[in-house]
Amino acid sequence: MDQLEELIASTFAAFKAEAMSTPPMSLRAGDAVDDYTDQPSYSAQADAITDDYLREFRWGLPHLDSASWRHYLPHLLAHAAKHHALGSDVTDALIQNLRPPDRGQLSSLSADQQQVVIKVLDLIAFCETSPHSQAAQTALEEWWAPGALYRPASI
Repeated sequence: MDQLEELIASTFAAFKAEAMSTPPMSLRAGDAVDDYTDQPSYSAQADAITDDYLREFRWGLPHLDSASWRHYLPHLLAHAAKHHALGSDVTDALIQNLRPPDRGQLSSLSADQQQVVIKVLDLIAFCETSPHSQAAQTALEEWWAPGALYRPASI
């Protein structure tokens, strides 16, 4: 197993319970909130998480509650890791969502979950070809790195 595969495996291991649960709000429903339309009910078929699903409904990310956000986070992190050198709109949405202010989501992560977020941000931040390297560095400086600018010391 190479380093990227190990990172993705450790990401899903850290979020195993969350990834296996049904989210209170789907990313598709969050996208509907963003579009000011009626929220569809969760559907295992319509809300199957694929790269296309993440690309189509990425605008729903800021509208998710903490439990739903943690459900989608390992999939978003895996997508960002897989596409770290080229970047994607999903990666952009994810990085923006990993920056302050904390709406209770960033501080809701366990220590293991925080570590995989940091590893994915590091991968992106220090990749010379990534169009998201500066944004990832900013997210690290603001919340994830030791001595981060906006992270409360109590977390």
